[in-house]
Amino acid sequence: MEGIMETANGYGPLVVNAVKAIIVLVLGWIIAGAVSGLIRRRVNASPKIDNTIGNFVASIVKWLILLMVLTAILGLFGIEATSLVAVLGAATLAIGLALQGTLGDLAAGFMIILFRPYKNGQYVDIGGTAGTVVDINLFVTELVTADNVQIIVPNGQAWGAIITNYSHHDTRRCDFTFGIDYSDNADAAMKIILDLARADTRVFEDPEPWVRVTNLGDSSVDLGVRLWCNAADYWNLKFDMTKAVKEAFDKGGISIPYPHSVEIQKEG
Repeated sequence: MEGIMETANGYGPLVVNAVKAIIVLVLGWIIAGAVSGLIRRRVNASPKIDNTIGNFVASIVKWLILLMVLTAILGLFGIEATSLVAVLGAATLAIGLALQGTLGDLAAGFMIILFRPYKNGQYVDIGGTAGTVVDINLFVTELVTADNVQIIVPNGQAWGAIITNYSHHDTRRCDFTFGIDYSDNADAAMKIILDLARADTRVFEDPEPWVRVTNLGDSSVDLGVRLWCNAADYWNLKFDMTKAVKEAFDKGGISIPYPHSVEIQKEG
């Protein structure tokens, strides 16, 4: 009986420390989230500070607080920070090999924030993956696609990939190609397109709308069109102009060639 009591007494401090550790972990996690959220909201509320930087700083603060929480928990079990550093130093090679991907993502995160190839709210293509940037933190970049699908890109892969930023400039060139029949009047078709472009207030006068015969295809004369507009108007202009040109061609007697089959009846 006495042996059982001694064993229970021996485990008593360990149980108490385990309970304290759980409490510290929970409180630390709550505090880290609260402080991180506060920084994020304050920065996003300021028009002078880019919210991309605010989100990144909030992520750094959160992980620093969690690191301090981990140090405090280890201290409860008698593991001093200096001893922890010594142990980690002895295992530097193994840890480095195990975490090289994570450390690479961390370094790449700082490079992304420093050189700013993209920021929150911009539509980008990262190595063939396209979406709107919604968050950049220490380790990953979060994108959301046009159909509302979340994509997580490790910062190391993002920094090492070809990045196409469709939102970097305020203006964009909107390109079209319209094919007309060889029997149609190319000048008349070009005038129809130019009149539509000049009547659309979204199309810039400078650079002026550009329409040229760009190719003589197998079944059509191809008209290339280049219009400049604000980046925010790009897709709506592209859709609206395509529809408007089709309708105007119909009214103007301009035909758009398309593949079709002709049935040949055999005589009996």
